[in-house]
Amino acid sequence: MNRTTYVKKVPLFKSIFGVSSFLFGIITFGFGMYLVGLFICGLSLSMLTTQGVQFDFATKRYRKLKSVVGIHFGQWQPFPVFEYISVFRTSEKRSVTVVTATTTSSSGTILLNLFYTGNKYLTVYRTTDKTEAFKVADYFRKA
Repeated sequence: MNRTTYVKKVPLFKSIFGVSSFLFGIITFGFGMYLVGLFICGLSLSMLTTQGVQFDFATKRYRKLKSVVGIHFGQWQPFPVFEYISVFRTSEKRSVTVVTATTTSSSGTILLNLFYTGNKYLTVYRTTDKTEAFKVADYFRKA
């Protein structure tokens, strides 16, 4: 198969919480509280949703995708002419706001970008492991 998919992994605790809340939503729906059940199921599916990119080398297409429990959604686009690959370390900031309090945490991450047509780029992989990032970059270089 000539398709390669890179999807950001959902943390284990978030997966467990998402699946259990989805089951709770189904049970709530079964007891006749339809609106609450649908709301809980929708919220749990948003917790289980992740982003990524998929390449089809046979037809020379790619798509940015959203994945929900292994089911991928996204529109295919033709490959642009990629000029070079960039692997670099950066810090990723996350802000959490609760009523009036806000906290920001940052963590180191390694991004792999494919550049085309000047400064346009496509982020294809995100990791914290340097050897894994270079392994994926070497795969794209050969492809």
